[in-house]
Amino acid sequence: MSINIDIKLKRASKIYHEGEVVAGLIQLKTNSDVKHDGIFLTMEGSVNLQLSSKNVGIFEAFYNSVKPIQLVQYTLDVAPSGKIPSGKTEIPFELPLKPRGNKSLYETYHGVFVNIQYLIRCDIKRSFLAKDVSKSLEFIVEDKASAKVEKDHSKIVFFKIMPESLQNSRDRPNVTRFCISGRLDSLYCKLSEPLTGEVVIEQCEAVIKSIELQLVRVETCGCAEGYSRDATEIQNIQIGEGNACTNLAIPIYMIFPRLFTCPTLSTSNFKVEFEVNLIVVFEDDYLVTENFPIILSRY
Repeated sequence: MSINIDIKLKRASKIYHEGEVVAGLIQLKTNSDVKHDGIFLTMEGSVNLQLSSKNVGIFEAFYNSVKPIQLVQYTLDVAPSGKIPSGKTEIPFELPLKPRGNKSLYETYHGVFVNIQYLIRCDIKRSFLAKDVSKSLEFIVEDKASAKVEKDHSKIVFFKIMPESLQNSRDRPNVTRFCISGRLDSLYCKLSEPLTGEVVIEQCEAVIKSIELQLVRVETCGCAEGYSRDATEIQNIQIGEGNACTNLAIPIYMIFPRLFTCPTLSTSNFKVEFEVNLIVVFEDDYLVTENFPIILSRY
């Protein structure tokens, strides 16, 4: 007597905003009548924080601050104890997307040390002789209230990379002579639009092996006892391969991946920030990097 559960949302994109109603169907399939002790539907939203292994043991009191932060949490009784008839059964549902108490809803985000996730879970309670059956479905929350990118902030940022501008140039006195210039069209970016710009190799004595654009997440979690701050790569795009021609504009074009990015976020318990690294790799695998902190916004 197996029961198959599926949760279907009416909105194919599965994207919702605070205050909207999440509507859908619970689909139950069974090959015979099945007794149950109640069907329950739960909406959950939480921020899960995790310490990196390098900080374990440093802050003992720190663990109290990395407990999950509940944003949404409530359960509905869909059906009282009874029987699920043989065949296919559909139960419609509507759940308002509202935060708990004075909490705020943050955008869905899948990181390494910070995870913001929203789920709908259906549980069918069975007698102690049979296992309970459950099914979860993740839906995506986008923040309508995220700060808009102001026009004044959307200014072109010009850069020039030379040996004299490198922080570790003193450690390598015989560094190759080069001059790399370019621009980013803005450091304040909408998540729905690409990061754009260009890079130009004005002169370079060594052979260039690769030119890459790296998107990095910087996650901070903690409290007054201490903070854990870790930078990890989201994606790396090669925008130039081999020895690039001098004075040729190489376009920069990076689309922000869904789920792995969100509007730049700063709270009392955690932060999610983003950076872009322009990396030039030379033939001897020596590389130079220019770092650009960026601010992401939904609108």
